[in-house]
Amino acid sequence: MKIRADKQIIESILINLQPFLEKKDASQITSHIYFETTEEKCIVRGTDQEIGLEIVTDQFQIDHPGSFTANGRKLLDIIRILKEEEIILELFDNFLLIKQKHSKFKLPVFDPQSYPHFPTIDEKPRITLDSLNLIKNLKKITPAIDTNNPKYELNGALVNIKRDHTDLVGTDTRRLAIATIPNDSPEELSLILPKKAILEIQKLFLDRIEMYYDETTLIVKNENYFFFTRLINGKFPDYERIIPQSLKYQITLPKREMLDAIRMITTISHDIRITFLSDVVLFNSLSSDNVEAKTEIELHTGISDKFEISFNSKYLLDFLAQIDHDQFTMGLNESTLPFLVKDENFITIIMPIIA
Repeated sequence: MKIRADKQIIESILINLQPFLEKKDASQITSHIYFETTEEKCIVRGTDQEIGLEIVTDQFQIDHPGSFTANGRKLLDIIRILKEEEIILELFDNFLLIKQKHSKFKLPVFDPQSYPHFPTIDEKPRITLDSLNLIKNLKKITPAIDTNNPKYELNGALVNIKRDHTDLVGTDTRRLAIATIPNDSPEELSLILPKKAILEIQKLFLDRIEMYYDETTLIVKNENYFFFTRLINGKFPDYERIIPQSLKYQITLPKREMLDAIRMITTISHDIRITFLSDVVLFNSLSSDNVEAKTEIELHTGISDKFEISFNSKYLLDFLAQIDHDQFTMGLNESTLPFLVKDENFITIIMPIIA
């Protein structure tokens, strides 16, 4: 087998495949990238068997078709140090040769027939959602998805497809983020997608996609990429029970002024107390180090009695980073109860800090 392409083409493909490779054990075939060519195109794959990506390209010149594997990390390191010129990849005597003019490298290979098989879309149901809307709203909830939680289902997002809308839900137990998108679905369905998979979907897919699923796997594909992820098997918390059914106060707040005030306080502490008075909102740091930060914004709140609430500012900042409008709504009940912030179809429910 012998193929060739410009450095930037090979490098771009290898970079896209790095998150899908086994990192800890280079003796595993899942630390390798798989190449397969026909007369017209090249198929390149990477997978750790939990998540996988296949890239199809016609940007290689194929001198002799065939297949091989090579360690993805080492191959990328070699490609990076070569010049911005054509590179040749050639299989010779059970080694992969990487050549460019007078430079030559050699990497061991595995039997390509032993490379893990990718799932197929054959006989799998298709998910009928507006894919662009799905990806846009998955981004909104991603910061709230937990990492390394012993309750494995919390390390992913719930995609809860109902007849007329879909809820995308993420939580780290201190906050709950929900983005709702309209749809017309013939059936109801719930899937839990790993956080890693959601991050890769956002990076890879910027246009229309097709999605297929079964009990264990989600497949996302377009013309150039074929992506799969194992689904998380578990029961997601009953998020609808956590959403407040009524609110004592609903305050419309300016995004820019709130951002500026909160960022000022976070120079001292990420834990913050906000006090609502009738015509002013006060911001105070919560710190035990004899340092203090204060600021305020003038605003008619509609609250006649003083109302205070304390919380981790990161949760509100994450919410504000995902909204496009100049204003948002904060809904409050009691200082010891969760409060919500809302922008159209996107809400985050935040647990307060109770002294």
